[in-house]
Amino acid sequence: MGRAIVRLARDAGVEIACAIAATDVGADVGELAGIGKSGVSVVSDLAALASARTDVAIDFTGAAATAAVADAAARAKIALVSGTTGIDDAARAALDRAAATVPVLWEANMSAGVHALADLVRRAAAALGGFDVEIVEAHHRLKVDAPSGTALLLADAAREGRDARLVHGREGRPGARKSDEIGMHAVRGGDVIGDHHVHFFGDGERIELTHRATSRDVFAHGALRAAKWIAGKPAGRYRMRDVLGGPR
Repeated sequence: MGRAIVRLARDAGVEIACAIAATDVGADVGELAGIGKSGVSVVSDLAALASARTDVAIDFTGAAATAAVADAAARAKIALVSGTTGIDDAARAALDRAAATVPVLWEANMSAGVHALADLVRRAAAALGGFDVEIVEAHHRLKVDAPSGTALLLADAAREGRDARLVHGREGRPGARKSDEIGMHAVRGGDVIGDHHVHFFGDGERIELTHRATSRDVFAHGALRAAKWIAGKPAGRYRMRDVLGGPR
């Protein structure tokens, strides 16, 4: 993702001030080499945010690093756009702390298409009250978290449309499906970038809403779009739906 951001920034009208790849945020040597060859200055300390003379930090690190990145952005008084997935409660708290000082946008998925899908899911869930909702997501074999952050985003969208609880997979004899369930199923294999399917099952009919990512560039495009949008905004928490002009 770091290389994609650097590669696509110029066409998006964004100037990269520097790339920070500190050992304390889990930098990958190959990633450093790829970014450095692009002509972008690579530094090794998050403290560089304070002297980078930039408007926005874009974070695609690892879940364990998000809190440190958020704290550094707050200290540097610059906006933060983060697409790091699998974050924990400590990272969420750090994002909230940073949002008291600077504008912060975190999403598990930066794709504009995914957020358009979430809006469709929200409206379908509200309109199809008698339909059963099942979410199936597929990712590459190396993905470490399940279900995906995007699948959880879609489940949240469905729950905005109706009261429901998540049921993660089924096995044995769980009994008949209850009407207040949203089924969640994770598939892992190969090099799948990310497929998400939301099924609405009714009696005699069904609706299937699907998003498939065929290039990781879609996430970089979304992050760059968010960075341009959030620059200069007041401190606070923002969502991709704000960037896209949808309801909050």
